[in-house]
Amino acid sequence: MKLSHFNFDLPKELLAEYPSEHRDEARLMVINRKEGTIEHKYFKDLIDYFDEGDVMVLNNTKVFPARLYGNKEKTGARIEVFLLRELNAEQRLWDVLVDPARKIRIGNKLYFGDDESLVAEVIDNTTSRGRTLRFLYDGSYEEFRQKLTDLGETPLPKYIKREVEPEDEERYQTIYAKHEGAVAAPTAGLHFSKHLLKRLEIKGIDFAEVTLHVGLGTFNPVEVEDLSKHKMDSEELMIDDKAVVTVNNAKKNKKRVCAVGTTVMRALESSVSSERTLNPYVGWTNKFIFPPYDFSIADCMVTNFHTPKSTLLMMISAFVGHDLMMRAYKEAVEEGYKFYSYGDAMLIL
Repeated sequence: MKLSHFNFDLPKELLAEYPSEHRDEARLMVINRKEGTIEHKYFKDLIDYFDEGDVMVLNNTKVFPARLYGNKEKTGARIEVFLLRELNAEQRLWDVLVDPARKIRIGNKLYFGDDESLVAEVIDNTTSRGRTLRFLYDGSYEEFRQKLTDLGETPLPKYIKREVEPEDEERYQTIYAKHEGAVAAPTAGLHFSKHLLKRLEIKGIDFAEVTLHVGLGTFNPVEVEDLSKHKMDSEELMIDDKAVVTVNNAKKNKKRVCAVGTTVMRALESSVSSERTLNPYVGWTNKFIFPPYDFSIADCMVTNFHTPKSTLLMMISAFVGHDLMMRAYKEAVEEGYKFYSYGDAMLIL
């Protein structure tokens, strides 16, 4: 399949700037792949589709406040710095994106905070907007990380045009987030409330947790018509023994394994044994899933509605079947479903 197969018209008014007032009251489109049917529900109705012994796999990554604003030395120009990943804790080296990039060259210094107590020096170019920074700060590593947290803001997606609000810090975090390291939320999980998780638990649904630190590579536009030529950025992944046992037992007992989000689906498919079971994993993954693709672990998934031509949409196409997915998306637009991070959800069975 080619890039042009993944285009559709998305009216601007369907981009969700705010989430539902209650997390589990977002709308839920339920797609049955076998029957080719589409139902319209609410997210809290998710419980009706699962039975005792089924497993939901969650991504417990935690978003850190990755967007900083600094001023360039001499000119004082305001520069946005988006922290992508820490390269070396001891030397305080980070990969970042800068905006406007044309103003930032190797050797430039940036000053952060009213007291300018945090300084960064540009030591390398990585991509057109990418730079490597060395942070200079008088204090311990813990104090330095706290400083980044204090100065940073919640990295809401660019399509949200409003100002960041204090509430976004909580809104843009799943309730089961544990391990800091993501620059974007695993958004399918944003729909779970404590109440819904409790109800699922009481019904006997099991949970397994993996950690995939979401980077911006997930959202990078695909710019090649031949999908096999697209390269994904690597993201850090951890799958422990406990998750492996839970998932493999469910598969052995013919129970449903549900990936909550595209990040979980990618995590699971990044560590498959020759017997099509899950293996433990610690490392990085740059797996790109697009049609045709034979999935090994999860047999259903929860996801949000994605951007035209995105890698996420391509994964959904591989899982649902392209024609059924496009029919579902057409119906979502007609029915006024909200798209993207704060939008509505889809359950694919």
